[in-house]
Amino acid sequence: MARPDAVRRVKSYSAADGFVYQYYFFEGNRAQRGSSPGGEFTYVVSVDRQTAFPFKIFVHQSALDGWAAQNGRALSSSEEYAVAKMRLFNAFDEGVVRASPQGEPPREVVVSEANLEELLGQLGI
Repeated sequence: MARPDAVRRVKSYSAADGFVYQYYFFEGNRAQRGSSPGGEFTYVVSVDRQTAFPFKIFVHQSALDGWAAQNGRALSSSEEYAVAKMRLFNAFDEGVVRASPQGEPPREVVVSEANLEELLGQLGI
């Protein structure tokens, strides 16, 4: 018997660019970008409440490993998810969340060594 579709909780975010985005978390996976492993978090986003598109956040494992080495502990999976969500909010505020052209892979932004501390600071970690 087929499993029913998951019920998704749609949330809204009023961004600095004036748009109100609707989004929900779709899935998280371990993935690679070139030779760099990390976590890939996929959200489904709508700007107009009529059309929705996937948008990805890639969290580089090297950033997580560097933070763990400096702080004596690894981030939990919940903390990694929270960092990805904060990066999504920043992308909303920057106005970079847009649908990809037809037939192209979803757009994405990254969490790297350059922005991890700032994102964790926003979370109070």
